Amino acid sequence: MIYFVVFLIMRFMGKREIGKLSVFDLVISVMIAEIAVIVIEDMERAMWEGILPMVVLMIIQVGSAFMTMKSRKLRLLFDGKPSVIIDKGKLNSDVMRKQRYNLDDLMLQLRENKISAVSDVEFAILETSGKLSVIPKENADDSEEGSNEDQESERSDQKLKQYNQTNIFPPKYRFEILPVPLIMDGKVQDKNLENLEKTRFWLKNVLQERGVFDFKDVFFCTIDYKGKLFIDTHDKKPR
Repeated sequence: MIYFVVFLIMRFMGKREIGKLSVFDLVISVMIAEIAVIVIEDMERAMWEGILPMVVLMIIQVGSAFMTMKSRKLRLLFDGKPSVIIDKGKLNSDVMRKQRYNLDDLMLQLRENKISAVSDVEFAILETSGKLSVIPKENADDSEEGSNEDQESERSDQKLKQYNQTNIFPPKYRFEILPVPLIMDGKVQDKNLENLEKTRFWLKNVLQERGVFDFKDVFFCTIDYKGKLFIDTHDKKPR
């Protein structure tokens, strides 16, 4: 009986509950589940003592949904605002810190969006549901700015090859993650350097070619399967 009651309540609350759970929706759903468990466990408790609170919660949720449809201020109060994590290929570390959104989460969601490098992203927006919406950059042929960036990347790659007699990646290297993090929040990922058969000295020389002289100045540094580096510094200067 409780199963069908909960099923009907969730249906009345609308498809929005299934497709996207805001913080408010999540709280309502958890409370309904907890009330249902209490009624099921306590057989001596009257059925209506569980059904009535669940119906009240459903009315609160549906009423708030109608109110937020009419008022954007209420929508922002209940759901919050989306946050721009990447802006024109640059990471916004302040926003990430405020949202407690770490680099591993970012890399995971970029891979889910089939993005291999942060520099390929025009905008990445962290939605109120926790989903990362990614808008990739346009092709170089369609953008003069993109063409200039590609030229700069090619020059940087040529400098990078000066420190390598062979390919960036060892022949037997296994790509467990892409791109491969070299520095995360100012800390060198020594394990990844070891897997690449590279040293901190090599990394330091590469960074110096980009005008970076201290590991702590780097917020995020990765290398993709083509050997192309992405460097994001705390001072937000283009590299």
